Amino acid sequence: MIRVLFVCMGNICRSPTAAGVFRDAIARAGLGDTVVVESAGTHAYHTGDGADRRALRAAARRGIDLSHHVARPVERNDFLSFDYVLAMDRANYAHLLASAPSTCRARVDLVMTFAPEVGVAEVPDPYYGGGDGFDHVLDLVTVASEGLLIEVREALAHRRDPS
Repeated sequence: MIRVLFVCMGNICRSPTAAGVFRDAIARAGLGDTVVVESAGTHAYHTGDGADRRALRAAARRGIDLSHHVARPVERNDFLSFDYVLAMDRANYAHLLASAPSTCRARVDLVMTFAPEVGVAEVPDPYYGGGDGFDHVLDLVTVASEGLLIEVREALAHRRDPS
């Protein structure tokens, strides 16, 4: 089992979108039973809230369902139970590194690390912008999900045959 946690600030826009896109990619790849995908926020501003309505609409236009999302903050145990803890931007990445316990077993990284061909390090926060920002988030996390899927497949193969 591989566990992936996507992280943004409030856990209502970018990270639930990334989780939804990656869940869809995992399902299409036939790996739904071997990969767990969740999202969280570095700040507890929106704990218990659903995804932002604009994120819901943008994702739905692409066949991604975010309607069951419930925002939650990152917890100490996340660094121990997830294989990947992936931040949407540098500020949240720095927050994660500062919060990670010394026993952290997760790879803490920026999600766009998995899409170097795009030439973008961060997924911008669309919260205060127009609706097209949510489509841009979808574009970026879709490409990053493709790269992450390749790595997850390799990790799963290595776990099956560690030689």
